[in-house]
Amino acid sequence: MLSALAIVLFGVALGILSVVVPLLGVHAGYSASEIGLLVAVAAIAQLLTRLCMGALMRRIPDRSFLIASGLMIAVSCALLAVSPAFMIFMASQLVQGAARAFFWTSSQTHAVRTAASAVNGLRDVNLAAGAGALVGPVVAGYLWEVSVQLPLVLGAVAGSMAVLPAAMLIRFPPFAPRPSARRNQEKHLWRRPGVNAACWMNAAAGAWKSLLDSYVPLALSLAGQSAAVIGILLSIANSTVLAGSAFGGWIRQKGIRASLVTGVFATGLGVAAAGPFAGLTGLVAVSLAVSGIGAGILQTVGPAIAAEKVHPEERGDALALTGIFRATALMLTPVAMAGVVALAPVTAALLAAGLLITAPAATTWRSNKGVT
Repeated sequence: MLSALAIVLFGVALGILSVVVPLLGVHAGYSASEIGLLVAVAAIAQLLTRLCMGALMRRIPDRSFLIASGLMIAVSCALLAVSPAFMIFMASQLVQGAARAFFWTSSQTHAVRTAASAVNGLRDVNLAAGAGALVGPVVAGYLWEVSVQLPLVLGAVAGSMAVLPAAMLIRFPPFAPRPSARRNQEKHLWRRPGVNAACWMNAAAGAWKSLLDSYVPLALSLAGQSAAVIGILLSIANSTVLAGSAFGGWIRQKGIRASLVTGVFATGLGVAAAGPFAGLTGLVAVSLAVSGIGAGILQTVGPAIAAEKVHPEERGDALALTGIFRATALMLTPVAMAGVVALAPVTAALLAAGLLITAPAATTWRSNKGVT
């Protein structure tokens, strides 16, 4: 209960920032490329922080990272409330990226250490984070109409409030140092059957999230959909992520290959269909709903598989590794799409991206034969 409360509050703060950051950039007079740079700063900070998380979690308890993430997301909001000056904006994005890395890795590791099964623990994390992510943007949009600073103040308050329940969680010790026999194995952790599937599942979920926040709304806009309809369609996709997370425990029982194929194909084909169907509201709604269910499965079952297929003291490394794959996809997907869009229409680029997301299902299928 305490963990869920901390996660919901963090999700609210993060959801507020997801809306306010681009709006504040436009309000402050930044160009589209400058806003893109500022958004990329957070993704880079998250990736670099995740690269260190495996080692850090062998020295510092996961609860401490969850506490720090609440404080840091509050600082990120407070900085933007003070001023949208470029250097302050940059600092806010750097802090936000590090906070997200701290939050996701620590909340996931704490969940798998307390729950009866890894997939159930991670399902609860994703449902709580999803609830916060649905509330935050709605509140931010409403408060923005009243004052530019008001949603940021609320985000800072929500982040600060997350610290209290996080501080009351069980204090598990840091993960034990790796014995020398496992150190060489850890270098190839991502190649282990099960772990490799988990990494690609989380990368596919990251690519989906990146597309949903960028080129999907662009394609819908170019197809003539109104801003209100686009908002509803994106809400449908985000809502069905919760359904996919809730569905994750059942699909995990069917095995790694079934989880991989179901999640990846639903996500990839849903995104691929959203391009050609962008102008057809009903069909694109179905496409995005299917992609959201797939993404919910991927981001719940993927890390759970990684946690289950390693030694208990390697869980921090495994979850940090799946996070690295997700953060890398979040950062590289918009870059790759920008190159494709320079040569082809956005709808065609989305079709290609969706089909490419399904590639992990083929590349990891054989290596996970017989693995459950």
